[in-house]
Amino acid sequence: MMFDKSAQSGRDFPALPNDLHVAVIMDGNGRWASNRGWPRLVGHRKGAEQVRKLVEACPELGIRYLTLYAFSTENWKRSTEEVLGLMSLFARYIRREAGRMKREGVRLRFIGDRTRLDDNLQVLIQWIETETAGNDRVHLSVALNYGGRDEITRATRAMAQDVVAGKLSGDDICDAVLSRYLDTRDLPDPDLVVRTSGETRVSNFLLWQAAYAEYVFIPTLWPDFTPVTMQGILKDFAQRERRFGGVSA
Repeated sequence: MMFDKSAQSGRDFPALPNDLHVAVIMDGNGRWASNRGWPRLVGHRKGAEQVRKLVEACPELGIRYLTLYAFSTENWKRSTEEVLGLMSLFARYIRREAGRMKREGVRLRFIGDRTRLDDNLQVLIQWIETETAGNDRVHLSVALNYGGRDEITRATRAMAQDVVAGKLSGDDICDAVLSRYLDTRDLPDPDLVVRTSGETRVSNFLLWQAAYAEYVFIPTLWPDFTPVTMQGILKDFAQRERRFGGVSA
């Protein structure tokens, strides 16, 4: 791996949090391809290669939880060709990477509303989640047909149904209870959210979970993002003081 492993020892910068959770808004695939006169889907395929490289590097980078924003609830507005191409790419990624993830201890989850996805893709998602359920080295979550507002709406609806059914008391509802109804119920909140391509929006991503996350916005387009890029971001992150609403000691 082409990055400085000694940086993870604590000699170059303060130690990273245990069970570090990094979330990434992978932006710029289409722009990367268009800048080269290529179809947008070429950029998405290149972006998928960078996902594999980053996931492989996670243990050495000190990342145990990695959540990637792959397709939002708003991305259906894109051309039919691009949407279908992306769905095919997701299916190919699952099939191609299944063996590697099982060998390397990667647990793959998908978050988002699956009901709009093609039946075959839904079956593949359920299959790979089951196949990798016992892995614990890296927890990879892919946000597919995901939107933060949609997630909170679905969670609220489910809570209301449980209240009506007598399974939950309205007086017991608090932030901890709501969190148990979210797609990320089995994941820690993200410590760091990275967005590539120079855009400085959160774009409806992990709105509840990232309440106290640190944010980094970089100009690099996702297909040019490497483990070395992530290492530099983590070096900066490790030196930030996170007070969670408190004051400095």
